[in-house]
Amino acid sequence: MTAPLRQNETIVVPVALGARAYDIVIGRGLLASLGERIKSLRPGARVAIVTDDTVATHHLAATEAALKAAGIDCARVVVPPGEGSKNYATFETVCEAIIATRIERTDLIVALGGGVVGDLAGFAAACARRGLDFVQVPTTLLAQVDSSVGGKTGINSRQGKNLVGAFHQPVLVVADSALLDTLPKRQFRAGYAEVAKYGLLGDAAFFAWLEKNWHDVFAGGSAREHAIAVCCRGKAGIVARDERETGERALLNLGHTFGHALEAGCGFSERLLHGEAVALGMALAFEFSAKKGLIAAADAARVSAHLAAVGLPTHLTDVAGGVPSVDTLMDLIGQDKKVKRGALTFILVRGIGQAFIEKNVDASEVRAFLTDKLK
Repeated sequence: MTAPLRQNETIVVPVALGARAYDIVIGRGLLASLGERIKSLRPGARVAIVTDDTVATHHLAATEAALKAAGIDCARVVVPPGEGSKNYATFETVCEAIIATRIERTDLIVALGGGVVGDLAGFAAACARRGLDFVQVPTTLLAQVDSSVGGKTGINSRQGKNLVGAFHQPVLVVADSALLDTLPKRQFRAGYAEVAKYGLLGDAAFFAWLEKNWHDVFAGGSAREHAIAVCCRGKAGIVARDERETGERALLNLGHTFGHALEAGCGFSERLLHGEAVALGMALAFEFSAKKGLIAAADAARVSAHLAAVGLPTHLTDVAGGVPSVDTLMDLIGQDKKVKRGALTFILVRGIGQAFIEKNVDASEVRAFLTDKLK
């Protein structure tokens, strides 16, 4: 963990991928500079902005103004908000709309929104005209610290979350922390789960810092930008070493095996937001690690206590309307992308900040654990 940023300091985090390297630019008020940044990156390029109705209300006009001030012609593609838009039908709509704007392969797509928009727009950019470059302008905390970085794009299948997609890196990420000021508290809390994840998987000092400073992260200012920067540095390093998740990058899925199953089991609905599912999944991963004797029960309790203090779910009973049956959850866990030859893989821990990849996890052990948690 590095020293906190100074107020209003802009920081650039490079993602070192050789010829496909790009920068994550973090700071307050950066949206106004988007046009000039794109102009210097792709002189003469036109832009299609993909966003959703909610984000459009708050930030589309300012985004278009920033592009037009730099002399950049732009079109807009607006989709409904929420996880429900990560489906085949909306993907087709976005691709057809991009093609209809006559965007060419030397032009750019701008993903203006949270994780749903970034995943959807990025996947459309990977496919339309057999590949278009795109810029991520994340508008949620979750997207700024996680989903906008690393090139994972995709949509959901009826069988589970993010099962259709592509690795397609952006050419630039502009994380304007001021855009988070319009975020509903529940959405901000959900994004904070991904912030905590970076401490829990590999940076115990950062997690300890969050325990002391999370109120300031929620309040805004330099603490918020410091947290975003630490997360982005952590992810950038992992992505540079393992872009296509053949090894270390799987650690970023801490909490996601349980979380994705719970999210899918709740119908990708407002009952359980993605970040809330990740928080619950991390609490379960720590408790499962404790049950296996990998960590002390006190470590698992410490993690749950922090997530609960922030207002995130840590028990299956915290989910509105209840969770699916153990049979359903096990079926969904069996569709997890980390499954190899039918064997379950989990991200478990040997301590706070000490995550590791555990292959060939006994399904009966997971079933017994979930059965016990649902009592």
